[in-house]
Amino acid sequence: MRHVDLRSDTVTRPTPEMRQAMLQAEVGDDVFGEDPTVNQLQEMVAAMLGKEAALFVPSGTMGNQISINAHTRPGEEIIVERDSHIVNYECGASAMLAGVQLHIIDGQDGIMTMEQVAAAVRPRDVHQPQTRLVCLENTHNRAGGTIYPLEEIARISQFARERGLKLHLDGARLWNASVATGISLKNYAQYFDSVMLCFSKGLGAPVGSIVVGDREFIERAHYYRKAYGGGMRQVGILAAAAIHALEHHLERLADDHRRARKFAEAISHLPGIRIDLERVQTNIVMFDVDPQVMTADQLIDALRQKGVFMLNLGPRKIRAVTHLDVSDADIDYAIEAFRELLGH
Repeated sequence: MRHVDLRSDTVTRPTPEMRQAMLQAEVGDDVFGEDPTVNQLQEMVAAMLGKEAALFVPSGTMGNQISINAHTRPGEEIIVERDSHIVNYECGASAMLAGVQLHIIDGQDGIMTMEQVAAAVRPRDVHQPQTRLVCLENTHNRAGGTIYPLEEIARISQFARERGLKLHLDGARLWNASVATGISLKNYAQYFDSVMLCFSKGLGAPVGSIVVGDREFIERAHYYRKAYGGGMRQVGILAAAAIHALEHHLERLADDHRRARKFAEAISHLPGIRIDLERVQTNIVMFDVDPQVMTADQLIDALRQKGVFMLNLGPRKIRAVTHLDVSDADIDYAIEAFRELLGH
């Protein structure tokens, strides 16, 4: 029986070529700044995004949190969208580590408008926490891989700069947004004071994310990375995997997007499936199941029996994510499994 894992793009395994690159990596002590492969990766990504410097970190969550730390002081407030990763999947770390308060905005498909951001900014009042930072997410995970419109990013960025606010991007899947739109990473990054990107999702590296910004910001971020136990030693082995991913797996993200679209269109016609095809913009497919036909739990269990794995996000909602380890044949197999279960 075929095994098709569509739970997340984090389940990818290093390719043989990536493993060879890791084996041959030149290494040193990165805490001393002496790992040449890490330094190469940081310089490479900083140049790709048009920023002065970059910092390799173990995870996207750490990347987001050290950025929040570097931009804020305890007691200040950051503006974030309700369904963002920072709000839902980072353990309340903004309060725990940075001591900041979240001002949560209800976006549309993960998108906050400039007007919503402007309305959320606190007045200068001794009784209120002061707004310091705005955080956006592109692509947006819980909205189904939706892409933040560049025009809205530019409007928010201009407003933030006029008000003296910092702007951070959770760009864990910014690679996907860039490939899907043709908008360069540098074009996206120009509007932000800091950007975090992940290597361990669509690019297929086993571990690692990176934060970019100006040199002063990266110096502060470096301090917080060390404070949170993120100082690593001969980590060039992992940086080599990230470099290989950038050199060989970036453009192929378009294949993931194509397969996600094919899957979404195929199941959209089946009884009990409700899916908004306009939200299928990259490699994530979110859909609802009519509980009168089958609950999400029942469908997840039935698919598992056929070797197809997806993620249950609630009593009705399921997520499927295409990635490096999913082929055209795998998508055809998953579609056929759905037809066998729901086609009647």
